[in-house]
Amino acid sequence: MRVLVTTPTFAKHSQEPLRVLREGGCVVEHGGLERVAGAEAVIVGLDAVTAEVIEAGRGLRVIAKHGVGVDTIDVEAARSRGVPVVYAPGSNSRAVAELAFGLMLAAARKIAQSDAAIRAGGWPKLFGPELVGKTLGIIGYGRIGRLVAGYARAFGMTVVVHDPYATLGGEVRAAGLAECLAEADYVSLHLPATPGAPPLLGRAELESMKPGAILVNTSRGGLVDEEALAELLHAGRLGGAALDAFADEPPSAGSPLRDAPNTVMSAHIGACTYEANRDMGVMVAQDVLRVLRGETPMNEWKSA
Repeated sequence: MRVLVTTPTFAKHSQEPLRVLREGGCVVEHGGLERVAGAEAVIVGLDAVTAEVIEAGRGLRVIAKHGVGVDTIDVEAARSRGVPVVYAPGSNSRAVAELAFGLMLAAARKIAQSDAAIRAGGWPKLFGPELVGKTLGIIGYGRIGRLVAGYARAFGMTVVVHDPYATLGGEVRAAGLAECLAEADYVSLHLPATPGAPPLLGRAELESMKPGAILVNTSRGGLVDEEALAELLHAGRLGGAALDAFADEPPSAGSPLRDAPNTVMSAHIGACTYEANRDMGVMVAQDVLRVLRGETPMNEWKSA
């Protein structure tokens, strides 16, 4: 059974995912999607698995996303061919939540600016707010959002949540999107983006945020109007942004965010912990084997 792995992060920090596949009788091959012909399974990262790619993989029996979002995979095209798409839900939740909170702290206390200034020979005393008593607005209250809410409460923050589909406990308060944006000192995004849809936070929504508020996005770049965000940061209307996801990755040389003030950026590293890398790889490897053996996978993407 030939398994094509296109993502360089699969089994990067643990050999356990490869061991699972090889002990299951698979031959693992690393390369690009142009080598999909003849493969029975493909494990991808951020590759665009289009209908054309799926058509070229005439022998494909399963497509596995080494991650949790399948927005780069034409799930309908796979479904029409009878090819299940499996993924690794929950495998990187804690990793992303920890990064989101770390980015929020970095933006609030200007850690990156201080570091850059010291390296340039300076010694600035940069001031920023404490988190205690502040309000965190969480948009999307799944696994990651709930973890971030727990960290926020430990720091003495009030948490308001916008998620019409989630069941909330008494430790957080539900709010509409407009209310959440208007009240929050920090806004953190934890929901998928719909390909082709307008940004959830367009210019009007960003302008409605509390003056001086900080936006944290560790989800998808398409959720935010980046040009409007940069303009509001330059104008001082927003207090800062902490971003791990961008509309184009990496951001182009002309991206307005590159020189936006009070902005902390990381290279979509939310899932990049040793533990998440191991767990994510093992989960998709086990499901690949289940499908190839004719069994039902544990984590097949079911949404339309």
